Formats: sequence, structure tokens, C-alpha cells
Amino acid sequence: MKKCTIQLASIKDVREFVDTVTKYEMEIDLSSGRYVVDAKSIMGIFSLDLLNPIGVTIHSDDCADLLNDLKKFIID
Repeated sequence: MKKCTIQLASIKDVREFVDTVTKYEMEIDLSSGRYVVDAKSIMGIFSLDLLNPIGVTIHSDDCADLLNDLKKFIID
């Protein structure tokens, strides 16, 4: 399991993020405060507070390609 923090600053960023993570079979969660949603759900993402950084949990240890694809969103 890998964790990182991302920032999604616009609707375009959300769409690009969802398009990227849906290419991967692994389970990916986003968390903001006490809320956790499926990272592949655009509606779930819009239910989060996008003004603050969002935690990402990738339920796989083999995720180097995914992290590389998401590097423009990762802030830590």
C-alpha cells in the first residue's frame, strides 16, 4: 500500500485524474477529513473538499507507473 497527497485545482484536473486512474486495475481511494471515496468515481471526488489537499491510498505495492502518471498532481 502506498500513500501520497494530491491537489486537484480545477474540473479539468479532476477529469484528467479520473481518466488516469481508471487505466489501472488496482483499488485507489481518496480521503479528505473523515470521508473516503473511490478515486475512479468522478461524482465521489466532487463530494470532497477540493480546496484542500486530498490523501491518496493505492492498494498495491506495484504502483510506480501510476505514481509517475500522477506526478503533476502530487504535492508531497
